[in-house]
Amino acid sequence: MRSKERHRIGRVGWLRAAVLGANDGILSTASLVLGVATSHATHSSVIIAGTAGLMAGAMSMAAGEYVSVHSQADTERAELELERAELKIDNKGEHKELAAIYVERGLDASLAKQVAQRLMAHNALEAHARDELGITTTNAPHPIQAALASAASFAVGAALPLGVAAMAPGAELLYLVAGTSLVFLAGLGALAARVGGAKVLAGALRVTFWGALAMAVTAGVGALFAAVG
Repeated sequence: MRSKERHRIGRVGWLRAAVLGANDGILSTASLVLGVATSHATHSSVIIAGTAGLMAGAMSMAAGEYVSVHSQADTERAELELERAELKIDNKGEHKELAAIYVERGLDASLAKQVAQRLMAHNALEAHARDELGITTTNAPHPIQAALASAASFAVGAALPLGVAAMAPGAELLYLVAGTSLVFLAGLGALAARVGGAKVLAGALRVTFWGALAMAVTAGVGALFAAVG
């Protein structure tokens, strides 16, 4: 039996949802905590705000991811139905269309025609879905899976800065939350890059830079409200 190769492209769907959720969880919660803390709110108010942000963010991520991925699935389903109808109406024309695709990819006309005939005899809709529409089972959208992954990863990510804020002394809360959150973000960026086969350092620096910028802006807004108030 031929061994099946394992490629990273199969991880794209769940990896994107999980990384996006965890990154948003860490960043939005840390920023919220810093913004509330710099406005001179009490420690309990900071924790309440962070907890509310965790719950609201997890539900928002789940709903947004579900709607987004479900819309993609609906679009692909509609495209497949259209292609199925075209195969019934003009099967010969679909043969020519598929053969033309293979000619554009480098096959000579005779071989392209043979390949198109063989593939359409095996599974015409699958051949057109893959080579004409770019729809494959590897990248098939899974709305519920994506929604659960986003919600769970957001909650896990948000729990990290919130836990630090809960244990940190009031005077050191700002520095501890900001510092540990940047470490968390760098680790997440490095992990995502490694799993996806990208450069680890570049992934870590990219996430850390934007995280630091977001937290600095939010903390500045909190301090501005404190000064005005």
